[in-house]
Amino acid sequence: MTGRKPPGVSWEGWTERLIREGIERGEFDDLPGRGRPLAGLDEPRDELWWVRDKLRREELDALPPSLALRRDRQQLLDDLAAFGNEAAVRATVEELNARIRHLNRYGAAGPPSTVMVLDVDDVVARWQAARAE
Repeated sequence: MTGRKPPGVSWEGWTERLIREGIERGEFDDLPGRGRPLAGLDEPRDELWWVRDKLRREELDALPPSLALRRDRQQLLDDLAAFGNEAAVRATVEELNARIRHLNRYGAAGPPSTVMVLDVDDVVARWQAARAE
C-alpha cells in the first residue's frame, strides 16, 4: 500500500483498511501491553496525564527547589536507620546542608526557602539511637 490515501476513498475507510491489513500481517502481535486493559481508563479525565506519566517514567521532580529540599530533609531524618556507618551519615548530611545553604543564599523559583541546615553531630546521635533500637 502506498503512503498516500487513494482518491475517492474516505479517510475513515482508508485508515480502517490500513489497520485491518496490519492486523492480518501480524504487525500488532508483539506490542507491549497486548491483552491487558488500558491503564487509567476508568480514572477521571486529566489533560496533563502525559506530563505526570513522563515525570514518573523519567523519575523527575516537579516540586520547587525549596519544597524538594524540605522533603529530602525529612526523608533523611526518617530513614536514618538505613545508613550503614557514621561516615555515610555525615557525608549525606553535609551534602544536604550544602544544597540548603546554596538555596538559602541564592534563592530559586517558587516559595522562599525556610529550611535550616542540620546539625551533623545531632543527626549522628539520632542515627546511633535508631541503630540501638
